[in-house]
Amino acid sequence: MAYSKQHPEPGDLIEIKRLVYQHWALYLGDGYVVHLTSADEGIRCLSGSSDPIMRKKAKVKKQLLKEVVGNNAWEVNNKYDRSYTPLPVKEIIKRAESYIGMEMTYNVLWENCEHFVTMLRYGKSVSDQVRGIQEMMDFNREVFTYVLVGGTVLVLTTFGVSPVAAILATNISATAGTGFLKLFLSSSSRQSWNEKKSN
Repeated sequence: MAYSKQHPEPGDLIEIKRLVYQHWALYLGDGYVVHLTSADEGIRCLSGSSDPIMRKKAKVKKQLLKEVVGNNAWEVNNKYDRSYTPLPVKEIIKRAESYIGMEMTYNVLWENCEHFVTMLRYGKSVSDQVRGIQEMMDFNREVFTYVLVGGTVLVLTTFGVSPVAAILATNISATAGTGFLKLFLSSSSRQSWNEKKSN
């Protein structure tokens, strides 16, 4: 279905094209959107951060679309409708309005503005713009594991440890290490936005 960017419908996803990233909002109707942003407007959907796990506090705001867009190009972009079934419009709007004013965690990889609005529309958080970053992190973690295993086996065999024992010990250590790293980055204590809302 073709959409005119000037005439969004309630429940539509709005993609706002900033200079180096896309900001996302959900259209409520009557010219208003709901979106995830910082109180000082300093949050960026793909910004760098001095925080090693890229976490910030964010706030859900209801604002006029024209204020959020400013001079940037924008369009209705319900691209995930091909893969996920949107919730009924009344439910999308009710969910969106229930979050207005709420302070939330912002994490560029797992809880960004696109994740937020897709969670409202589909009941599932999705973000294409960070998928490439996550794939790169997974690849780097695998390379790191292979280098760690190979280097450790070489060192252990140099000191007379059996190659089989060295490989076994190193694999166990590498698996534990990369598992801990993944756990640290994803923070197992982190609740999903849906869980936070139900508490």
